[in-house]
Amino acid sequence: MARPRKFDEDRVLLAVRDEFWDKGYAATSLEDLLRVTGLGKGSLYGAFGDKHNLFLRVLRDYDNANLLMLRERLESATRGIDLVREFVLSPAADPIGAGARRGCLLANSNAELATSTPEVAAEARRSYDAITAILTEALERARREGDLAPDADPAETARTALVAQLGLIALGRTGMDIDTLTAAARSALARLLPALTPQ
Repeated sequence: MARPRKFDEDRVLLAVRDEFWDKGYAATSLEDLLRVTGLGKGSLYGAFGDKHNLFLRVLRDYDNANLLMLRERLESATRGIDLVREFVLSPAADPIGAGARRGCLLANSNAELATSTPEVAAEARRSYDAITAILTEALERARREGDLAPDADPAETARTALVAQLGLIALGRTGMDIDTLTAAARSALARLLPALTPQ
């Protein structure tokens, strides 16, 4: 019989996720992973596979958690349009800019690995398609609620909102001043939803 694990799997996966998030895939060594988890190589790889498989596991977990949060935010939002505004502004949500400099694990990983690692590109497509579907639902609701022009295309607007957010994430990673990043986010919203953005 296999021996039961003597570690907290969720804690280990969060530690691994944060190490990859802060350093990127290539710059994260096995020694880094052993240090942050407190596990030996046999225990870590025995439980999760090699570095590549471990990375894909934490990336998928990260994406699924974000999709669940986005879905829950839509279900609890007072109005559908609120979710879209919050989504586009989210890269500038941290007033000290640390979150913007850290970026998004998926966006960072896609930029680093998509051309060399087909599984990462596929995971990015899966996640971005799911995000677009949720934003489309929010915008369809917004149209019913009178917050989006009747002739607007919710799916096209959702894709544009995703493009805007990814651009803001990229700018945030450069260390752009948080006030400038916030102004850029508000400008993007003003063009995306011109009749709906508060002055």
